[in-house]
Amino acid sequence: MTHHDLQGNHLTGASAAAASAYGDALRQLAIYAGDPLAIADRLVEDEPGFGMAHVLKAWLFLLGTDAKAAAAAREVIAKTEALDLDSREQGHVAAINHLIEGRFHAASRILEDVAAENPRDLLALIAGHQLDFFTGSSQLLRDRILRAMPAWSNSLPGYHAMLGMRAFGLEETGDYAGAEASGRAALEIERCDGWARHAVAHVMEMQSRQDEGIAFMREDIDGWTAGSFFAVHNWWHLALYHLELGQVDEVLKLVDGPILNAPQEQMLDLVDASAMLWRLQLRDVDLGRRWTDLAWRYEALWVPGYYAFNDLHATMAFLGAGQHDQIERIIAAQGAAEADNVMFSQHVGLPLIRAFVAFHEGRYREAIPLLQSVRGISARFGGSHAQRDIIELTLIEAAIRGGEAELAQSLGRNRLQTRHDSPLAQLLARRAGLSLVA
Repeated sequence: MTHHDLQGNHLTGASAAAASAYGDALRQLAIYAGDPLAIADRLVEDEPGFGMAHVLKAWLFLLGTDAKAAAAAREVIAKTEALDLDSREQGHVAAINHLIEGRFHAASRILEDVAAENPRDLLALIAGHQLDFFTGSSQLLRDRILRAMPAWSNSLPGYHAMLGMRAFGLEETGDYAGAEASGRAALEIERCDGWARHAVAHVMEMQSRQDEGIAFMREDIDGWTAGSFFAVHNWWHLALYHLELGQVDEVLKLVDGPILNAPQEQMLDLVDASAMLWRLQLRDVDLGRRWTDLAWRYEALWVPGYYAFNDLHATMAFLGAGQHDQIERIIAAQGAAEADNVMFSQHVGLPLIRAFVAFHEGRYREAIPLLQSVRGISARFGGSHAQRDIIELTLIEAAIRGGEAELAQSLGRNRLQTRHDSPLAQLLARRAGLSLVA
C-alpha cells in the first residue's frame, strides 16, 4: 500500500506507522521544537527502506552549519543509494550530497526544482529557506515561499510554517508590514512556531520598536521556549531590544541565563553568544570570564573553514579570550576554504576577520577600510540584516575611536536616517559629535 505525508507527498518504503511518525517529526521541525532527530533515528533503524526518513535525518544534521554533523549526514544519506526513490526524493538526496560538499548554492537550486514540482513538500521548503538564510539570499528567501503559497491553505498541516517563512522573507526584503501580518497570522494558528515568532522579532528590531519587542517576546515565553531548539536565538532577539535601550543588566541576565546555557548546545547558539558579547564589548562592558568560557565551547564543537559566518563569530570569542593561536588557525582555514565557502571567505569572511582582529588590538584605522570593503556585499556570507549589523556597529566604533571624525559623523547620520527612533543610533551619533535636534 502506498503512503503519503500529511501534505500529500508520496513516501517510498513507508508503512502507515512510519508515515505517521514522519509527520510527527516534520511537525516538530516546523515549530523548531521537540526532538525530530530522535524520531528520524528510530525510523531509519526500524524501517531502513523508508527513504525520506534518511533524508530527514540528514537534513537535521546539515541545517545546523556544523562541520562534524555534515560528516554524519554523509553516512546517513549513503544508505539511500540502494533504495528505489521517486524523483522528489532523489532531488532531496542530490541537494544533500551537494551541501555535504559545501555547495550551498547548488543544493539550493535543486531544492527550488523540487519545490516547483512539489509545492507542498514542506521539508524541501524548510531546508531551502534555511539555505537562503545561510547564503544571505534575501530575495530567494522570500520568493521560494511565495511561489509555493498558492498550493497551500489553512486546512493543510504546516500552513503556519509557510506563513512564518513568508514573514521572514518579507522582512529581509523590507516589507515590514506584510512580514508582521504574516508572522502574527502564523502564531494565531500555532503559538509555538519559533520561526514565526523570530520573524516578527526581526521586524520590530529593524523598526526600532524596542518596548513593543520586549512585550511581544515576553507575552508568551513558554510558547517559544518549551522544548525549543531555536530558543537561544529568540532570547538573543530579546537581549537586542534591552541592549538598544541601554539596559545592560537585563542583557547580562539573559546572557548568563538562557543564551549561554542551552540544554543541547548547537553551533548557531555559539554564534548568538559571540554576537551579543561583542556588542557588549563595544559598549565597554566588563565581561569577566565569559569570553574564555565561550571559547572553550567553540573548541569542543566548531571546525574552522566550513562556513565563514561561523568562523567570524569564533574569531570574536578567541579574541575575547586572548587565544591568538586560534586566530591564526582560522585565517589559515579561510585561505584553504573549498566549494562555496571560498567565496564566503575570500570576499567577506577573511577581510572581516582581519578587521575584527585589528579593532580588538586597537588598530582602528586599519580596521576601517577592511570593514568598508565588505559593507555592500556582506550578505554574501549569510546571516540576517540584524546579525550583520555587527559589522556596521564595529565600523562606527572604529571611526569614533580612531579619530576619523568626518567618517564617524557620516555613519552616524546614516544610522539616524535608517533607525531614527533607535536610542543606540542617537547615542552613537552624539559620540560621533553630531548635535541632535529634538
